[in-house]
Amino acid sequence: MADHQRFQSGDIAAAFTLLTRIPLPVDHQAAGKRAAEAVWAYPLVGAVLGAIAALVANVALWLGVPVGITAALTIFVLALATGALHEDGIADCADGLAGGQTPQKRLSIMKDSRIGAYGAVALILVLLARWSGVAALIETGSLFWPLIAVGTVSRLPMIAAMTLMEHARNDGLSASVGRPPAQSLGLALGITLIILLISVGIVGLSLVLWVGLATLPLFLVAQRLIGGQTGDILGGSQQIGEVAALATTVALLT
Repeated sequence: MADHQRFQSGDIAAAFTLLTRIPLPVDHQAAGKRAAEAVWAYPLVGAVLGAIAALVANVALWLGVPVGITAALTIFVLALATGALHEDGIADCADGLAGGQTPQKRLSIMKDSRIGAYGAVALILVLLARWSGVAALIETGSLFWPLIAVGTVSRLPMIAAMTLMEHARNDGLSASVGRPPAQSLGLALGITLIILLISVGIVGLSLVLWVGLATLPLFLVAQRLIGGQTGDILGGSQQIGEVAALATTVALLT
């Protein structure tokens, strides 16, 4: 089997380096070369982020912090850990896909660091939905394992899009990573299912289904309007997937 098809333990650190601001000792040159193959570890990154956010939330609740503020703190911890990478993606998606008239113009808008009206509305709505979902989970009395499940499954659509869709442009974060091999997607799916079964049981299969259905429209629109996926499309899919996973988890627990 060719080297690019083998899974390496260093891929985990490479995935954390790309998706988070968590400082880990990593050979950046080697991580860059393994970026495409390392996508299998994205669900592990999501699981760790979910666990960190849940631990912070549980400490806040133990200290008597109100539910609403604790939910906001949970989302802040996630944004801090990722450098708001995915939040930036959903805002850029909305601005570019809704605001441009041609593929080139849409891509140009998405690359612009400024946020427009569509992006602001999308970001506010997604943050509100995530806040509502986390607050509802707190009310159910179950937070730690559900947030691990949500963090895990919400990264899966990114890997599927990177593997199955063309790049909409030749530069940018997604293009620099490259197209992952099918084996990495398969392993990511397997890891996701195992973590879901451990964290929320057989109902975790519903999370995969609803997250897939929720993110599919974004990918279809991106394919039609810009000819493929970009880093912003991937980040936007994570945010949409997280909202869908939170909604499904709350529905299953109540």
